[in-house]
Amino acid sequence: MTDTEYMRLALAEAQAAAEAGEVPVGAIVVHEGRILARAGNRTISACDPTAHAETVALRAAAQAAGNYRLLGSALYVTTEPCAMCAGAMIQARVARLIYGCDDPKGGAARSCFAVFDHPALNHRVQVSRGVLAEECAGILQEFFASKR
Repeated sequence: MTDTEYMRLALAEAQAAAEAGEVPVGAIVVHEGRILARAGNRTISACDPTAHAETVALRAAAQAAGNYRLLGSALYVTTEPCAMCAGAMIQARVARLIYGCDDPKGGAARSCFAVFDHPALNHRVQVSRGVLAEECAGILQEFFASKR
């Protein structure tokens, strides 16, 4: 599958999160062409501030892999990860991050911070941005417009 196809799956997770009343962010973890995990935001339903789509997916992927290190894996997420999620990706040794739209209010890959670029880190995550960016931004915009 292509990055675009995986991002469409992440968008489906974001849509499911929106339907559950969560901020619509979706994530997919892929290793060697196999989807290890998929998730949407669950912060509200789980009463857990760490239950972002990325961390939920990383936890499930680690369980599926039987290892907290997800070497060689790729994480697809609909919006730029926050600092917490970026840190989790580094700890999991994710090889590649692919995200949809930038997050100017908290993005930690490039918008507010460049966590992955810090020279002291012992792991590098390759970052690709802008995959289905308009669709990823659109689902967030629709969600927040409906709340106003």
